[in-house]
Amino acid sequence: LVLGAGVALVASKTKMSFWFRNIYLFNGVVTFLIFLTHTPLGISIKGSQRWLNIIGFNFQPGEMMKYTACLTAIYYFNRFDFYSTKEKFLNSLHFIVPMLLLLAQPDFGSFSIIAIIVCFAAFISDFPRKLFYGGLVIVNSGVLVMLFAAPYRVRRLMVFLDPWKDPQNSGFQIIQSYLAFANGHVFGQGIGNSNEKLFYLPEAHNDFILSVLGEELGLFGVLCVVMLFLGFTFLGFKLALATKSKINQQIVACLIFAISIQAFLNMGVVLGLLPTKGLNLPFISYGGTSFICNIWVIGMIFSAISEKSQMFDQAPNSGAV
Repeated sequence: LVLGAGVALVASKTKMSFWFRNIYLFNGVVTFLIFLTHTPLGISIKGSQRWLNIIGFNFQPGEMMKYTACLTAIYYFNRFDFYSTKEKFLNSLHFIVPMLLLLAQPDFGSFSIIAIIVCFAAFISDFPRKLFYGGLVIVNSGVLVMLFAAPYRVRRLMVFLDPWKDPQNSGFQIIQSYLAFANGHVFGQGIGNSNEKLFYLPEAHNDFILSVLGEELGLFGVLCVVMLFLGFTFLGFKLALATKSKINQQIVACLIFAISIQAFLNMGVVLGLLPTKGLNLPFISYGGTSFICNIWVIGMIFSAISEKSQMFDQAPNSGAV
């Protein structure tokens, strides 16, 4: 919390123009860190090699990629018409390469979030509509192929449809999540009184933290969390519309969307409305990297809404960065 607050303070005091003009560089650094997870420097946890150990602390660069890819996509799509054909291809690699590296970890959850964020950035930018909808069809087709190419993803999909077909293995986690919500009733068992988090529910501190909240605080507590995220999303988009610069509007909206979509996808997973995937609940789930990155984004949003310059709205010079 202290480190994240410091990072957010520094980010809020810097100009958005600094981050935006150098986003390809920052994104390249994060991509390199993701590449390092595939080397002996990477740490494998539960079959996925997503972490690096930095000065004794485990760091997951994929969490930061969600937000650098967000800014990279906005930069790219707003300059799309000014790039040559070669530049369009080369600069698209700034978010395509890290997504492929995430797939290889494997981290299909982060890959999915980044793909959705990139699509959202394209939608709110000046990217040509025909290319957007055509690309959307291609991306969805590719995601379906990747989904059915991996047996464990197919199992997750089947468990989502009927978890009671395999209650002791693939369906165990989501069934325990259901039981946690059921035990919570309306007002919950009381803070600290969850049984599921102690003995039964895997990843209770991380991906399934909302289930623990449901058991301890009940329906009332879950609705409070949902309303907090709805308020965060609504006020974030309202701040985006109040920003003077068109590009800064897109930056704030996309950053708010990046946090909100992950939150609501996580809620959908733990409630059994979506197939299980490794997504944490922003600001609430355990995880230092995720928390620091989310707080950093808040600092970035403060920087963007306080930016008075509108230089980004002018036609940029062509050229790959």
